Amino acid sequence: MRDYAKEYEKRVAFIRELVEKSHVRGIVFGNSGGKDSALVGILCKAACENTVGVLMPCASRRNYGEDAEDGRALAEAFGIESRLVDLTPVREAELKALEGVSEMNDAAVSNIAPRLRMTTLYAIAAAEGRLVAGTGNRSERYMGYFTKWGDGACDFNPIADLMATEVLDFLAWLKAPEHIVTKAPSAGLFDGQTDEAEMGVSYAAIDRYLATGAASEKDRTIIERYHRVSEHKRRPIPTPEEG
Repeated sequence: MRDYAKEYEKRVAFIRELVEKSHVRGIVFGNSGGKDSALVGILCKAACENTVGVLMPCASRRNYGEDAEDGRALAEAFGIESRLVDLTPVREAELKALEGVSEMNDAAVSNIAPRLRMTTLYAIAAAEGRLVAGTGNRSERYMGYFTKWGDGACDFNPIADLMATEVLDFLAWLKAPEHIVTKAPSAGLFDGQTDEAEMGVSYAAIDRYLATGAASEKDRTIIERYHRVSEHKRRPIPTPEEG
């Protein structure tokens, strides 16, 4: 098990140094009300007083209810400035603009929200001289469980090496709001969605595989398939020079 006191100091120092070297005035992150964004928000606030968490509900009822409540609870508990941008009308406008241009499938529609959220964060960052903090953990990255140019985009990511179960342990050590730690992980892309149900494998099983290589035959098949088909998300953009 990690020494989270040392991890905390190391990551806060990393963020503080990055902010200083980048000559920016602050940090902005997407405050989704989830475990990953909670940990990122806590670390960023400790390193940089001028940290802003943005709640960005988009179509899902959960975004406006449970997620928003948890995001506000985090902000209050750790003194993080909180702002809200309602992206549902923007998503509706985008879908309207696409009518007659292309027929949208479920994947295309689901990925609109994460990309709108990242557009929003980068607009705020550009306007106010901030860095955009990423919130993806190691388990999600291995599985490719993120949206390319959506929640996969950022200027830096202070938790990229932490597995999902380690994020939970870290949050418990930090005494983060309990409901954030205990609720089922969800990207909040649509009502009723949970990460583990959608992937068909638990984060505990993914992390056990990453840490030890051990997994049931069913879990191994799912994990290795997700990793294989998502490889393009982790590679640099292909260019002619590579040939």
